[in-house]
Amino acid sequence: MSPPPILYAQPMPLGTQRDAPEPRTILITGKGGVGKTSVAAATARACAARGLRTIVVSTDPAHSLGDSLEAALGGEPREVSEGLWAQEVDAQRELEENWSAVRGWLGQVLADQGVLGIAAEELTVPPGLDELFSLLEIRRHHASGRYDVIVVDCAPTGETLRLLSFPDVARWWLDKILPWERRLVAAARPFARSFLDVPLPGEDVFADVQRLIGNLIAMNEVLRDRRRTSIRLVMTPDRMVIREAQRTFTYLNLYGYLTDAVVVNRVFPAELEGSYFDSWRERQTESLRQVHEGFDPLPVLCADYLPEEVVGPEMLDRLGAELFGSCDPEALLHSELSQRITSADGRTTLSIDVPFAERSELHLSKVGGELIVRVGSQKRTIILPDALARHRVAGARLEAGTLEVSFEDDRPRREPLDAPERVPEPERGGTRARRGRQRV
Repeated sequence: MSPPPILYAQPMPLGTQRDAPEPRTILITGKGGVGKTSVAAATARACAARGLRTIVVSTDPAHSLGDSLEAALGGEPREVSEGLWAQEVDAQRELEENWSAVRGWLGQVLADQGVLGIAAEELTVPPGLDELFSLLEIRRHHASGRYDVIVVDCAPTGETLRLLSFPDVARWWLDKILPWERRLVAAARPFARSFLDVPLPGEDVFADVQRLIGNLIAMNEVLRDRRRTSIRLVMTPDRMVIREAQRTFTYLNLYGYLTDAVVVNRVFPAELEGSYFDSWRERQTESLRQVHEGFDPLPVLCADYLPEEVVGPEMLDRLGAELFGSCDPEALLHSELSQRITSADGRTTLSIDVPFAERSELHLSKVGGELIVRVGSQKRTIILPDALARHRVAGARLEAGTLEVSFEDDRPRREPLDAPERVPEPERGGTRARRGRQRV
């Protein structure tokens, strides 16, 4: 039995109220090859087994959800077992229905400039836009009231989430700029044909853009609702994978997305002790220690390296049992942002919770793109976003169990063209050391 069809061409207007309670939304992401699709499918099956109406949605352009579930999936939800629906979003259809006017106008502009065929078709779609439209499918399911739990198998990167990090800018554009652009283009249209050799965008183009911005604002409200929505980062116990997960985790905190757990997949079980894999187990033990330290206080869910490929209901249920044990798979396992990043007066502040820590036992240092926080004998390494990695630590303070680290950009700023020329001051020694390793 399938749910009633969703009207893709007419998404629910902004501000529409629903009588049904809001669904629990869990986004699964991680580096490619760590098993995030298997974790997403196992999570969805575990939720459905608890009697929750669950849908698992793949927004990954390289879909493998159907292979994992051993079910033929398409662009519309399909019931694959009792209480569980699955869908592989058709990004091309989403583009055609949400971006058709803009593509038509850009295609005409490119054709007038001699760009035709496949090249023109590719240039009318900005990189990442197809995946962005795929994510908007979450909002439709969220607004439909048909499901208790929505599990999303995201693309193997956090870049899509970063594309949805501009609700304030989008809202400002929607309120301030777009109406004026429409008026100016409408006023200029009678004269443009005489002076320009390119067509001006029509009302349908502006309508597409306005609808996209409005949907993105609503999508951000769904993803940033920390009462009902969270992200789970999947990794394997390998140093390079862990570092990327830490970087992604910091970015998610930067944009206000809640991560409620991290998943460590393919851990060699204890019964392999004394075998060929001993050295691997030792490395994984050290890596697991780094995961617990680096992501504290987030829960760490671990799954053994299973003896068979995780494909089909039986193995997915086994993976789900490994991950969740006695805890509920749909539960919000952590409810606070572990790191908070704010900017004001030219300074950026990173806030980290360190409850019960004493000022005398806190030590802080920055090495390249890493911020190292020591509390007594314990150490935590935070991988900074690229924007912060280039800044120096300007100060730190401990306030009510929260460590606040301030950064400022000490790179020389470009002077305006008409500014008076300045005589550069002589450089002081130790600049290179300060940028490479800095202690506070």
